[in-house]
Amino acid sequence: MIIPMRCYSCGKPIAQSWEQYQKRVNEGEDAKNVLDDLGFDRYCCRRMILSHSDIVDEIIQHKRF
Repeated sequence: MIIPMRCYSCGKPIAQSWEQYQKRVNEGEDAKNVLDDLGFDRYCCRRMILSHSDIVDEIIQHKRF
């Protein structure tokens, strides 16, 4: 849903880099190189970024008022 603020395992802040990661990967850069440039060297932080699925827009469409 929404990217967590911090990594669940080590506590490193990750949310501030989500938009930059997503933009660079959508432009065609390799995800490994983008994660390296953003400073995510621990596999727990990389897992948080790589396994995130952004489905907020889909959920908002089904919200009842």
